[in-house]
Amino acid sequence: MIDLRLLEHLESQLTPERKARFDAVLSNRTKHFTVATEDVYQLHNTSAVIRSCDVFGIQEVHIVEERNSKRIDREIAMGSQKWVDLKRFHTVIDCIKSLKENGYQIVATTPHENDQLLADFDINRKSCFFFGRETEGLSKEVLEAADCFLKIPMVGFTESLNISVSAAIILQEVTNKLRQSDVEWQLSEHEQLEKRMDWVSKTLKSYDGIVARYYQETNST
Repeated sequence: MIDLRLLEHLESQLTPERKARFDAVLSNRTKHFTVATEDVYQLHNTSAVIRSCDVFGIQEVHIVEERNSKRIDREIAMGSQKWVDLKRFHTVIDCIKSLKENGYQIVATTPHENDQLLADFDINRKSCFFFGRETEGLSKEVLEAADCFLKIPMVGFTESLNISVSAAIILQEVTNKLRQSDVEWQLSEHEQLEKRMDWVSKTLKSYDGIVARYYQETNST
């Protein structure tokens, strides 16, 4: 339960510009689409995907670290890990199970005999876009669990793109279509309040002290 008076007090400590920025970004955040990376080896690739998610308004990123477990590259992510929710899983099976329980269809971003082009993708369903390992691609588990397969059309000699580039292209396309649709894609009012509180706590350097003083003064009156 969010203490609305505390939130109001905390946001009064922000500059008007920062608060307006929070409001503007939150109005474009969505959980209708999400992203999952599966055992990506190169650290900068996962970090760059997180950065793209922040840029295109994706609030949650699912990171499967069954083989490779590394900290997020702060330089590549450029602070975006503060604003995007990272959900970590030790196995891809657990990740898929969690996503399906939350109503997401599994979208395997890989060429397949039953694949569809990016331009034809149906944005109406809640979807998680899976991106696989640099050399091996998506695992058998993801391919078997996939509800659909998605590919980016290519006409050059190169037959594949770096996963961070693929993620950026796909997210730009689907989020642009989503915002022009009638789909209810925005965060709920409660989710937005939770994010406001979370972002304020990550912004104010003296957050704990401000909260302690607020409750001390509130309880003494």
